[in-house]
Amino acid sequence: MATNKKQISVLVSSTFAFTICFAVWMMFAVLGIPIKNNLGLNETQFGLLAAMPVLTGSLVRVPLGIWTDKFGGRIVFFVLMLASVLPIYLISYATAYWHFLVLGLFVGLAGGSFSVGTPYVARWFDKERRGLAMGIFGAGNSGSALTKFVAPAIIAGFGWQMLPKVYAVAMLVTALLFWLFSFTDKSHQAPAGVSFAAQMKVLKDPRVWRYCQYYSVVFGGYVGLALWMTKYYVAEYGFDIRHAALLAACFSLPGGVLRALGGWIADKYGAHKVTWWVMWVCWVCFFLLSYPQTSMIVKTVTGDLAMNISLGPWMFTGLLFIVGIAMAIGKASVFKFIGDDFSDNIGAVSGVVGLAGGLGGFILPILFGALVDLTGVRSSAFMLLYGSVCVSLVWMHFSFKRAPALQLSVI
Repeated sequence: MATNKKQISVLVSSTFAFTICFAVWMMFAVLGIPIKNNLGLNETQFGLLAAMPVLTGSLVRVPLGIWTDKFGGRIVFFVLMLASVLPIYLISYATAYWHFLVLGLFVGLAGGSFSVGTPYVARWFDKERRGLAMGIFGAGNSGSALTKFVAPAIIAGFGWQMLPKVYAVAMLVTALLFWLFSFTDKSHQAPAGVSFAAQMKVLKDPRVWRYCQYYSVVFGGYVGLALWMTKYYVAEYGFDIRHAALLAACFSLPGGVLRALGGWIADKYGAHKVTWWVMWVCWVCFFLLSYPQTSMIVKTVTGDLAMNISLGPWMFTGLLFIVGIAMAIGKASVFKFIGDDFSDNIGAVSGVVGLAGGLGGFILPILFGALVDLTGVRSSAFMLLYGSVCVSLVWMHFSFKRAPALQLSVI
């Protein structure tokens, strides 16, 4: 009974902490819009600004995952949150573009919390419930939606400088609450004397690279879109920042909250089958979202026929909502792979896979901005994602082609 209470307390406190960390990590999705206007940034510069925290949050995932294996998740998670408080607060006093870029790198430490919390939570649960537990923890991705609900109201009421101050206080309080309600089990730590090189031997396993590729689509794509969609609604459909953020949350919220459902589905039906169908759903949706708003004249036997082809904001939001659900399930199913195949080295593997996903989330907003600057077509972001999913489906098919049981699920 005592163990069960500790499991629940660890899961709840870790999920709450990760939610706040993710909200901070995604803050430039909303905060970046007034900064862009004040500094006169182009689309590529905005993409770099929004993605800068994602870069650090990705690069630190591998060492953080290893330190979690070595020292335990509780202390690493706590120190990580405390270390990000001051950089968050200092954003309020930034005035130049490079100030925001540099501080964004330090704020990005909060994003590394995923590779700490995942192995920390996973080791408290047996294999049969591990997928669900990691899915519930991963639902902290909904912090992206939290930012879209809270940040516009704070900016509208008190100015953009207030948002980093509020987030810094929230992070400090969250760190203290996490420490009070979490626990340490020394048996979850890696044996003393295990070197960095020994833990990194997992990179020789081809399965790790497959999971990196899957995660770069379902998580990297989620992060990239979560950072980009508020601005997309403002530029494409003319919404103000509050309504744009609310509509963008229709993608971010299910993309985070339903990760717990994805963990349950992966436990029941298997990680491979679930991930495969997630890719197909994304493929269809991105194909539809890729088509730019088009006006053309068709020559008919009775004269010219004017045609307008476009997605209205509600149809667009509906497709994004479906993509959010698919990515939530896919994120959980990929980590179900890891929990099943690398139960003794979850920290290192989740760090590597999380790094791949995070780098995808860093690169995509920059490419989104560059494509808009080069082509002038805003839906080019979805064209890029459509291409990446095509590559993923082909790679996934041939990766499992030799396994008869898995081939049946593909057919």
